[in-house]
Amino acid sequence: MVNAIWRGYTTSLLMTLMHKAILRLNRYLATLAMEWRMKFGKTELQLVKEYPEAAERYHIWYYYGDVSRKVRFLGRPATKSVSDLWNYQEILYDLRPNLVVEFGTQAGGSALYFKTVMSQISQSFRVLTVDVDHSLVDADLRRERSIEFMTCSSTEPQVAQRIIELRRQYAGPAFFILDSDHRVHHVFAELQLLRDVTRPGDYVIVEDSNINGHPVVPEWGPGPYEAVQQYFAQHPDDYMRDEARERKFGFTFAPGGFLIRR
Repeated sequence: MVNAIWRGYTTSLLMTLMHKAILRLNRYLATLAMEWRMKFGKTELQLVKEYPEAAERYHIWYYYGDVSRKVRFLGRPATKSVSDLWNYQEILYDLRPNLVVEFGTQAGGSALYFKTVMSQISQSFRVLTVDVDHSLVDADLRRERSIEFMTCSSTEPQVAQRIIELRRQYAGPAFFILDSDHRVHHVFAELQLLRDVTRPGDYVIVEDSNINGHPVVPEWGPGPYEAVQQYFAQHPDDYMRDEARERKFGFTFAPGGFLIRR
């Protein structure tokens, strides 16, 4: 009886030890495989070339699947690509601006997002968000002291004047994001306005340059993407394209629209 119990106990103990040893061996082999892949495996560029349609297909699924319209930040709509939002906070952390300027407010979710990120970066900052209509912004958000809501077209001269005033108050680089009227003439006018208020090192995002077939909504007609092209044709030395940031997460709603002021 005792021998049977002892044999059962030792067998169970051996099985447990063997199981733990196998788990440790699997982890070790997985680590070796990962290290080998990093050293000898395919590079990011090789993988992109091998699967050229994967990112575009995901982009199209994300856009037409209405995913972006369901994105919420702290309960408020923020109709953007979540990977773009992650990219923006990395840019803000590296840039360390004290001023964020947003053209296109909608319900204010992205303004709140920028305010929340900036509160971890700067002790004194301002988010200026401009739109022709702020009726979708709730009263609580309007009371945020670090967010300023300017109700007018983003191409109006008073917008440029307000940016100049805020730059005097909030020194250092600035971050700009264009996400209002997506028609080509409007986006081009926004870029023209920024030409007089941006400084070397400032960061400008031109969003929704993915429409008009880049790769979504081919029926749109000339939009943000074409506005950037027109601007570069007239002012080729104003900006440097940040292509590394643009392709970091495989796809973006702002292709060709990650710009650093020279």
